[in-house]
Amino acid sequence: MRSMSRKGTPLDNAFAESFFHTMKAELIHRKQFENDIEAVAHIVEFTEFYNRERLHSGTDYLSPEDYEKLCA
Repeated sequence: MRSMSRKGTPLDNAFAESFFHTMKAELIHRKQFENDIEAVAHIVEFTEFYNRERLHSGTDYLSPEDYEKLCA
């Protein structure tokens, strides 16, 4: 996998690696896709779920939307 970080900032990669690991564990390795279009659709759906609804341990198990409302 290509690095997602800028040169000299390896910690920027941690978020991307965590996301891809979670996506593989919760979606890719659990489902057999019929074709590329179905795979892309499920990946987009998972990304929306991950960014809006999924509970994250780093935010005391709040969804990202709830955490943003709490911090606003």
